[in-house]
Amino acid sequence: MSTTLNASTLLVVPLAPLAGALLAGILGTSFGGNWIGRRLSHTLTILGVLVAFIISAMTLKSVAVDGARFNATLYEWMVVGGLKMEVGFLVDGLTAMMMCVVTFVSLMVHIYTIGYMEEDEGYNRFFAYISLFTFSMLMLVMSNNFLQLFFGWEAVGLVSYLLIGFWFNKPTAIFANMKAFLVNRVGDFGFILGIGLIAAYAGTLSYAETFAKAGELAKLGFPGTGWQLITVICICLFIGAMGKSAQFPLHVWLPDSMEGPTPISALIHAATMVTAGIFMVARMSPLFELSDTALSFILVVGAITALFMGFLGIIQNDIKRVVAYSTLSQLGYMTVALGASAYSVAVFHLMTHAFFKALLFLAAGSVIMGAHHNQDIRWMGGMRKYMPITWVTSLLGSLALIGTPLFAGFYSKDSIIEAVHFSKLWGSGFAHFAVLAGVFVTAFYSFRMYFLVFHGKERFDQNPDAHHDDGHGHDDHGHGHDAHKPHESPWVVTAPLLLLAFPSVVIGFLAIEPMLYGEFLKDAIAVDNDKHPAMANLAREFHGAAQMALHGLMTAPFWLALAGVALSYYMYMVNPALPAAIKARVQPVYTLLENKYYMDWFNENVLARGARALGFGLWKGGDEKLIDGTLVNGSARVVGWFSGVARRLQSGYIYHYALAMILGVFVLMTWFVWLRK
Repeated sequence: MSTTLNASTLLVVPLAPLAGALLAGILGTSFGGNWIGRRLSHTLTILGVLVAFIISAMTLKSVAVDGARFNATLYEWMVVGGLKMEVGFLVDGLTAMMMCVVTFVSLMVHIYTIGYMEEDEGYNRFFAYISLFTFSMLMLVMSNNFLQLFFGWEAVGLVSYLLIGFWFNKPTAIFANMKAFLVNRVGDFGFILGIGLIAAYAGTLSYAETFAKAGELAKLGFPGTGWQLITVICICLFIGAMGKSAQFPLHVWLPDSMEGPTPISALIHAATMVTAGIFMVARMSPLFELSDTALSFILVVGAITALFMGFLGIIQNDIKRVVAYSTLSQLGYMTVALGASAYSVAVFHLMTHAFFKALLFLAAGSVIMGAHHNQDIRWMGGMRKYMPITWVTSLLGSLALIGTPLFAGFYSKDSIIEAVHFSKLWGSGFAHFAVLAGVFVTAFYSFRMYFLVFHGKERFDQNPDAHHDDGHGHDDHGHGHDAHKPHESPWVVTAPLLLLAFPSVVIGFLAIEPMLYGEFLKDAIAVDNDKHPAMANLAREFHGAAQMALHGLMTAPFWLALAGVALSYYMYMVNPALPAAIKARVQPVYTLLENKYYMDWFNENVLARGARALGFGLWKGGDEKLIDGTLVNGSARVVGWFSGVARRLQSGYIYHYALAMILGVFVLMTWFVWLRK
């Protein structure tokens, strides 16, 4: 039985996508002279990701079957005092699962991009970016220390900035990528504070050494306060996760990031960047288990995100934004599981969600292509007969998303709901209500989109923007189809849909037992079952995946999901006048949702203007008046005054010096006479 993994082989996993990114990004663009064409660029990047996926799959087999593990330093960068800064890999069940998910979804996105971006001038640049993103994410999930974690963390943020603003001549894309970058900087500030506190008090950046000292850290207080140091560390780390994983109120960047090309929506917002925060908290479970305050904070933030972001999905008409708000809501579910100490359930939902959400994003892109780049679901309808593969795969993804028994999302989502039910932390009651209500909301907006796109009356011929060109050479894709009729996408688009549909259906059934109740994640995640008994209670009630699916047909989540589907069918297929009537009756609520709870307004008009006003005040009052006016110019004026006085004393005239001598002698004589008295 193998117990270790080969370091050189593991090193190939991140380096293969990096090599593809460098070759396509340098030799395939004007930067390097356009030495290689489109075909070679996408071949090299796809080959790099394919190699990474194959090795990741082999690693997963070794970890799951043979019990193989790896935790070692590959390169020591520097030592500052006693603090070692290193590059190293930690490969266990959690890492191996993430490696496979990242590389598989990335591979599907690379193949899909051949068809979706075929007419774009930045074709090679796009492949370079997504391959570089894959490298960054792999470095993040494979790290065994906080320095490398932070490098991967910031690298995925940087590349996401480049991808969201890929169409850099489009003002909305530039606004969106800057918004994503700035909001993530807020979260990253908290993240680096947490890492700094660990370095200061644990004296190490290594995961293993930090976890070994977790008990000592839990006994310390934060200087100058009555807080536990471990609570401050965990909350700071989680603030970083709030930015990356788009948790309220740092969620505002994710819906706007839909301005980027659809493939990156699947790559960034399904399986990789937005799940980095969930992965990080699960990896840090030995620390978070020591602070109930931090866990309660996580639980409440996740519950707010899960429910209230779902409400926003109900009123969206852009097909990509519906899926984006679904992502926000599902990330909230994962965060709730983390707060309930069901870390393995959170990463299980991370995995199942990665497949069906990538499927839904890519299917949405296929619909957009087939509908001649129309993204408004109000101008679709009846597309199932024109796009049968996209229709079937979208249906499978939607069924997985709403938690239909036997589908992947059912096993992970129902496990989250049950775990929260068993939690005794403050806020667990609200969280349980939020995740239950979220089931109905998710089913309603998911099938609202499905019915409006694929069923009912055909409305695409009424679309006023049917011949719309988005400014990037994407007008109708040049496939020679009827100007109004939709058409099925080419095989490079539909093949990834079919490949993603399979795990969206079966992966939950196959993986629930080893991931939640087996040994797969045992040494990667730490849970105090006495204080946080959710997982222990789940294990007692689990009697197999098939039995769970049968029991699921009789539980509240199933009937809530069924009610959501039925209501969406009635409102949009049977009685399509009803939504407009409801909107007229509850216009204030609709306005609130349409303005996204006025979070963007608050950020732009209060925080941004306040920051500008503060900056203006610091500039005028602090910089110009205090620093320049008082310290710099004031000191110069004082020196000038003294020099003016000195000039008068040193005039160069003899009679001035003689007068000064006489006055000096007079003063001295007067002083001595006064002393004698």
